[in-house]
Amino acid sequence: MRVGRGPKRRTRWDRPPYPKDWRFFVGWLGRVLIVLGLLMFLFVAYQLWGTGIETARAQNRLEDQFAELLEDRADEAPAITTPPPTTQSSTPGTTPTTEPTTVAPTTTPTPVPAPEQNLPTPERGDVIAKLLIPSIDVDWFVVSGVSRDDLKHGPGHFRDTPFPGQLGNAAIAGHRTTSGAPFGNLDRVGAGDDIEVTLTNGERYVYVVTGSEVVSPSDYHVISDSDPDRATLTLVTCHPRWTSENRLIVYADLDQARSGPIGEPIITGTPEPPELDLPPDSEPAPTVTEAPGVTTPGTAVPGTDAPAPGTTVAPAPAEHEDTDAFSEGWFADSAAWPQIALWGAVLALVVTFGWWLARFWKREWVGALAGFVPFFVCLYFFFQNVNRLLPAGL
Repeated sequence: MRVGRGPKRRTRWDRPPYPKDWRFFVGWLGRVLIVLGLLMFLFVAYQLWGTGIETARAQNRLEDQFAELLEDRADEAPAITTPPPTTQSSTPGTTPTTEPTTVAPTTTPTPVPAPEQNLPTPERGDVIAKLLIPSIDVDWFVVSGVSRDDLKHGPGHFRDTPFPGQLGNAAIAGHRTTSGAPFGNLDRVGAGDDIEVTLTNGERYVYVVTGSEVVSPSDYHVISDSDPDRATLTLVTCHPRWTSENRLIVYADLDQARSGPIGEPIITGTPEPPELDLPPDSEPAPTVTEAPGVTTPGTAVPGTDAPAPGTTVAPAPAEHEDTDAFSEGWFADSAAWPQIALWGAVLALVVTFGWWLARFWKREWVGALAGFVPFFVCLYFFFQNVNRLLPAGL
């Protein structure tokens, strides 16, 4: 007896179409919800690990840049020579004599000015230091600037504050959940813990934590307040996790006994004072200096808000250049929308092409295999631009 072949397998494209009743629409609604749930799950994975991969690559680049700067500074460092003592000239065979001098005692010692450190002027995103917090296993390179793009590379230095190792309050911000979460455990830092900072000139500075607090995003004074006679450090991150509702602030003072020489403060983010636009052959008007709380009569033209002739009004203080990226809310980066539309369209084309291949060959796995890699590559860039619309504290 001849055994014939079994019935040919029917694919989904050989079956008659489903009737478009309520079950058809409910089925498609369920499929759409399942796909959206999977995409949201993948987006969370991108937030936690995808952004960390990008930051790790940036840190590798910063490590190379830091090593090059250290090498350059070592080559450029001049040799320190001690001048020979000055003596009076004498004839051969005689002993020089010196006149006794009397130094008048002084009651107030002359302050020794802080030296100007041999540091390069960084552009935004350039490495400025290496940050170590042994108590929470932090080992990161710090970039110049605290914008969203800057903090994607690692902790960022507020450009309107001094560098670490200089007089004044140096401030550094970092993410707590995304981009590798450099300050993810900053809440575990306690009083007495060390914070080590190594600058690009090779000088190492050790700060000792004095305390921490949670403040609102508008409390910029925790960064801008600075004692010009002390070297302090302030670390900033969002609080609580996954939100940018508040700021977690950690304060530290420099331990001079374990640190390099303190330098003169260098501010890279303060704008230059505006130049006066004067007519030819004219001289600037004199500046009127008033004591606090005292108003000089005749400084304004009656009936107007204009100052009187011969007076110069000081310009309004400039806004802080480096308001931290955590202050940005939802949909802050409007330039992301065209990129989202572009990569969304490419994703739709990849899915359509995979579906067409599966239908042509009547094999679902053919379409899935052909579209697998292009789909996830395009999805990565789609998520990357969607992330630009979210608050930086997430």
